[in-house]
Formats: sequence, structure tokens, C-alpha cells
Amino acid sequence: MKHILAIHTGGTISMSQDESGEVVQNEQNPIANQQDNLLDQGIDITNEEIFNLPSPHMTPDRMLEIANRIKEARKQGYNGVVVTHGTDTLEETAYFLDLTLANDFPVVVTGAMRSSNEIGSDGLYNLLNAAATAASPQAKNKGVLVAMNDEIHTARYVTKTHTTNVATFRTPTFGPIGIISKHEPTFYQELIQSEVVDVDSLVDHVYLIKAFAGMDGTLFDALDNDQTNGLVIEGLGAGNLPPETLDSVKRLVDRNIPVILVSRCLSGVAQDIYAYEGGGIQLEEMGLEFCHGLNGQKARIKLIIALSAHKSGEELARFMSNAIS
Repeated sequence: MKHILAIHTGGTISMSQDESGEVVQNEQNPIANQQDNLLDQGIDITNEEIFNLPSPHMTPDRMLEIANRIKEARKQGYNGVVVTHGTDTLEETAYFLDLTLANDFPVVVTGAMRSSNEIGSDGLYNLLNAAATAASPQAKNKGVLVAMNDEIHTARYVTKTHTTNVATFRTPTFGPIGIISKHEPTFYQELIQSEVVDVDSLVDHVYLIKAFAGMDGTLFDALDNDQTNGLVIEGLGAGNLPPETLDSVKRLVDRNIPVILVSRCLSGVAQDIYAYEGGGIQLEEMGLEFCHGLNGQKARIKLIIALSAHKSGEELARFMSNAIS
């Protein structure tokens, strides 16, 4: 018998539709009582409600609480952990856990796009698939996983791509790492080795700004102060910025604020390709660090963890640019 701890944090998977059709929170999670559904497959689920939050209410400090609870669950002898979560920030929590937990202990994050009493509700189905994935020996050494809609994705690369579709979670460029059929997970890819960072507290005031046509330095100037600890910029294309932003960005770099550059594109990798004013080559020469393969929200999570672990200089640059972590 495999013993799986299901940590429930709230989100649509825990909500219900009321008489007016609005999706609202419940006082008690309607799916947090699933103990018998997988017993015939040798899986026993223990449910624990740690939060009951819509995912826009999730914060890095709460992510750290989840990570600490998972570490405790491992010591308690569980074979794996499932985390149920609202989908809006699910990928950020999953990646936070991926960066802070040893990857030889299966952790699977899941959620739902339809509330518990809607027709076609996907919550219980996803929960059972996630538990089966967490119980699989193949789930070890693959980092934190996201299991939804019969697919298994790595926390590192998965992202929410649709506001309401049940197939919202996709992995651009690489695709899913595995699939689930009749509650049986099968893996087809391996994840390259990752770096795990141990943190016990977190820095704040780490920001994310998205570049756009005609952008000037106004938003960057607002961050030019002693409280700002770091900044991630979603650059244009392969990693470029409008020339009107450069003086303001340079002032942040001169203040020794780490400025990380990713692409705002759904697929591909930010790189120093272009030599024109505001191009990636000039930005790198200014002191911006490229973060390869991550979207903006995940690069921000990675930067928070790096700064919380007191990484700086070359160590910070290597950690942020390394595509395998």
C-alpha cells in the first residue's frame, strides 16, 4: 500500500457554483474526503487542508509553508504528496516547490478548471490521477510534476495557456513528460538535473515588468529605490527593449539591483542575438542577466529564491542563467 498525503490549498477545485451560477468558496473542501477511490490500486490518500485560498491570494511565504509541510510529510513516511491548488498561480507554486524540494520524493500539483458541482467537473478526476502519479516509482527524480487533463508536465516548464479550457496547462516547446490512462501514469521523457536551494525565509520587493511597443522608463523609474531587491523583465522577442527604457534600466543595474531578462514569447529562449540599440547584446553588456527557458513569473520565483539564499554576483548569474535548474 502506497500512502499519499493530499495537501489542499483551495482554488476552483475546492469551490462550487451557487444558484446564480457564480463560483464561490466552500467552508469545507468537497473533494477533501477521498480515501477509498484508489484503495483497489493500493493507494491510500490522507487529506489535509492547509489553506482555503483562491490562487490569486497565494504568496511566496505560503508557498514556503507548503514546502515545509512536504518536508515534514517525507519524514512521516509518506510515499509522495499531492498538492491541490487554484490554477491561476499553480505554475508558480509548483516551480517554487521544484526549486526547494529534493526531487527524489514525488510531489504532484493539480487543480481544476471547473468547480466541484459543475457539469464535467474535472477536480476529483485530476486529484485521483495526481495521487496515482505521486505513488508511481517512475515519478521519482523528475522534479515536481503537474498532473492535469490526463497529462504530466514538469513544474519547470508548464504554463497556463487558456482562461477556462480544461486543457489549459501546456508545456511550450517540449510537451508533456508523460500521460495518464485509467489512473496509470506512463513517462516518456526525463528531466535534466536540477539544483535545489534550501531557504527558511524569503526576500520581498522582487518585481516583474512586461515590455511593450513604445515603452519608456516610467515603470523602471518607480523601482529605482532602496526597497527594490530584484527585477525580471519580459523582453520583446529574443530579449530586447525599446531604446527609451535604457537609461532607466541602467540606473537600476548601477544600483546593484539584479535585473533578469526573459522573453515575453510563449515559446523559445531569450538570447543575446541583436546588436542594435536596446538589443540583447547591448542589454547583456549593460549588466542584465539572461534567464534561459523560463517565463517571467517563474523567473521571478527563481530570483526570489536565489536572493533568499544570499546568492549574488557570479553565483547569482549562473543560477539564473542555467537552463537546467
